[in-house]
Amino acid sequence: MNLVLASGDPLLAGDIGLTEVLIVLVKVVAGFVFLLSAVAVMIWFERRAIALMQNRIGPNRAGPLGLLQTAADGIKLFLKEDFLPAKADRFVYRLAPLLAAIPAFLTFTVIPVGGDWVNHGGQISLFGNWTYLQLADPPVGILLVLAMSSLAVYGVMLAGWSSGSKYPLLGSVRASAQMISYEAALGMSVATVVLVAGTLSTHGMVLGQDRLANWNLVATGVLPFIVFIIAATAELNRPPFDLVEAEQELVGGFQTEYASIGFMLFYLAEFMNTVTMSAIIVTLFLGGPQGLFDVAFLPNQLESILWFFLKLVVFLFMYVWFRATLPRLRYDQLMNLGWKVLIPVMFGWFMLLATVRLARDEDWNLPLVFVVSFAVLGACWALLTAALRASARNRESGRAVF
Repeated sequence: MNLVLASGDPLLAGDIGLTEVLIVLVKVVAGFVFLLSAVAVMIWFERRAIALMQNRIGPNRAGPLGLLQTAADGIKLFLKEDFLPAKADRFVYRLAPLLAAIPAFLTFTVIPVGGDWVNHGGQISLFGNWTYLQLADPPVGILLVLAMSSLAVYGVMLAGWSSGSKYPLLGSVRASAQMISYEAALGMSVATVVLVAGTLSTHGMVLGQDRLANWNLVATGVLPFIVFIIAATAELNRPPFDLVEAEQELVGGFQTEYASIGFMLFYLAEFMNTVTMSAIIVTLFLGGPQGLFDVAFLPNQLESILWFFLKLVVFLFMYVWFRATLPRLRYDQLMNLGWKVLIPVMFGWFMLLATVRLARDEDWNLPLVFVVSFAVLGACWALLTAALRASARNRESGRAVF
């Protein structure tokens, strides 16, 4: 594996002229159009799939199979009257939806969606220039993903605060607490991938997953993959973690006071984040655009795009399936799962992977290392369980301070 190929987009390695600028602009427009088109199709797909799962008709009036229903909803939201609540902070109230939507697009810019991974390390030739089929490949690409995920929290929090109403504020506080708590588990699962891959570049991570045995899903031991999916679902406010907009919760959540374009941006951000997060899962754990086998009649560039699309659809369907089947958690169950289960589990698993890699580098006795590591992890889990039970007993007896 040649990680030199993953050190940055070769298009920007030398002198930058008009051709290079035009190629970057084409990739920006193509990425933006793809993401918006994917969001429109995802909205229709979710409605249609859930209707089929629940033996309902679903959208079938606007266009064939209801394909134009999303366009009709968009036109309706554009034409609806927009308003500003009397006690709202005008600037922050208008800014908050943008802070929710823009990070989703910026995150997608570092996702490899194709390329010739067989012969050229993911590079393709455009107008005589070699480049990656992704908008940008910064050396710290996965850190950009985590940074954009953190930035989205500000859009949620500021939307509730700037509305000038107590209920959106309470909804935004709960949503922000949920996103921050699960971001810790999300970040630790990403850290295990970085540990195994040895790079922060998303292109480099895909480059190292050239076959099934090298997929990070296998290399990290599956558990970080499961934790990442759970944490990502909670951070996206998707079912069964969609407590901020549940019917029995605080009105409509942080976006209660929004209408027209403001509400539409929050609505688009939710589905855009779903598409983006599914693409991140594919990139981190399932080899990105690299396929399981070679499709002989397709060029390598088209084959990689096809593999990426198929993997992406699997996870988009997974989120739809979650919405159709899983009951909504209570808020205390949501927070307990994040702080008392996912974070300790991921911390222990990360330490285990780091110990195993150190043992291999130092030529230690691996069976003995596994025995000692699992014994230590078991003891830590027993102590944590005992502490949680003692805390629960103190709360029930009224002796707890917190």
